[in-house]
Amino acid sequence: MRKNGGEKLTFSTKLGFGVGDIYGGGALIIIGFYYLHFLTDVLLITPVYAGMAFLISKVWDAISDPLMGVISDRTRTRYGRRRPYFLVGVILIFFSFFLLWYPVDFEKEMHRFTYVVFAYLIFSTVITLVMVPYNALSSELTLEYDERTKLTSYRIFFSSVSSLICAVVPLKIVKAFPDVHIGYIIMALSFGLFFALPFLAVFFSTSERPEFQQEKRSVDFSSLFVKPFKTPTFINVLFMYLFAFVAMDIVMAIVIYFMKYYLHRGGETENVLGTLLVFQIIALPVFVQISKKTDKKVSFTIAGCFLIAVLSTSFFIAPGQPGLFIYLFAALVGVGTGGIVIMIYSIFPDMPDIDELYSGERREGLYSGILTFSRKVSSALAIAGISTAISLAGYKQPIKETVDGITRIIEQPQTHEFILTLRIVFVGFPILFFLLSLLNALRYRLTKSSHAELKELLVKKRSGEPQTAETPQEAKLKSYLERRV
Repeated sequence: MRKNGGEKLTFSTKLGFGVGDIYGGGALIIIGFYYLHFLTDVLLITPVYAGMAFLISKVWDAISDPLMGVISDRTRTRYGRRRPYFLVGVILIFFSFFLLWYPVDFEKEMHRFTYVVFAYLIFSTVITLVMVPYNALSSELTLEYDERTKLTSYRIFFSSVSSLICAVVPLKIVKAFPDVHIGYIIMALSFGLFFALPFLAVFFSTSERPEFQQEKRSVDFSSLFVKPFKTPTFINVLFMYLFAFVAMDIVMAIVIYFMKYYLHRGGETENVLGTLLVFQIIALPVFVQISKKTDKKVSFTIAGCFLIAVLSTSFFIAPGQPGLFIYLFAALVGVGTGGIVIMIYSIFPDMPDIDELYSGERREGLYSGILTFSRKVSSALAIAGISTAISLAGYKQPIKETVDGITRIIEQPQTHEFILTLRIVFVGFPILFFLLSLLNALRYRLTKSSHAELKELLVKKRSGEPQTAETPQEAKLKSYLERRV
């Protein structure tokens, strides 16, 4: 719902839309922080096999995510193109998340590996079914440049709060039970409900634009896998997003090993992650204001440069130092990641506008599918890369011990080579990927003023008024967007 039929959204719409990213943000945080550790240290799957499980699912995602985007764009119901999938998702989210964390105890490793692949494919399909329409909806709720940033701030606020909860609470639930298997089952049931129920609010608090419910056109498969990558500026945004999130995923996946085996503070991992995410939330309004006074590209660039500077200081963190240094480092990383996350998700809703300029279609779903696929690829590649690195470095898996029906995990001492690999991966690779993200940000062309011009032009094109093949205004705008710097 919009105020007085305009582009300003009501508080209830922003709130209802925002809670949907409790799932998108929180579920990926739990997986990023704990799933590799769950596979290697609870299911006792070797790191190489664990990484393969993530990569196998990406083959399916390469097809399912863009395809779901097209299906969403072509859906026609009384509730719109996106909202029906939120109702369907409520049950499926709960079921798929439980499967993902169920601690199977098959004797053979290959059987455990097969189950993990099956469960992860189910989870990946469900998150595609729900999050592709959800991401697409953000482009449609409002067409205003700054209003989209405000809408995104609600979404990222709930995503960050969910991330905070998902970083701190899961292991506390697991540790509350003497049997680690029971702990993971209770955790999975609890968070399955936590992720599923908010989509009822998303369904009932949002509405879709009737003018975007165009007649269905025949499906051109080149439009799924080729044409989007020829849209000016989109490729820059995609690489900004992909490289930045690969960097953050590396930090998320390695931090539990870094805290446990290098700093010998494994019991504080949840608290350190909680500090990072609290400051990520605090940083959101700061970067919204920077964007409002400048534009989204400038705000994103400031956040990226800040993160590189902060990560460089981690070389000076060592075992035995006061905990203050670790928590201060986590807080500063949280500030930088807060800026990166809110800006990239504020930039994304502008991409279907550029696509409409070239294609004449509203294909929010397709671009959402590509974005969702990229997010999953970034996470999978990061986890697969880390699992391979720690395996090659000689990681020693814990030993599982069952006494009187209670299963416990006994950790093993690690080698000097493994610790050195941890330090290099924790710092060097994230800095490299943030630099690549910033290089693409320099080439991003859509500013606040050029978006206003784009919006005005699209309104004229949608009006159905007779136009020439390409107006001078349209040619000028396309030339500006296609220019390289």
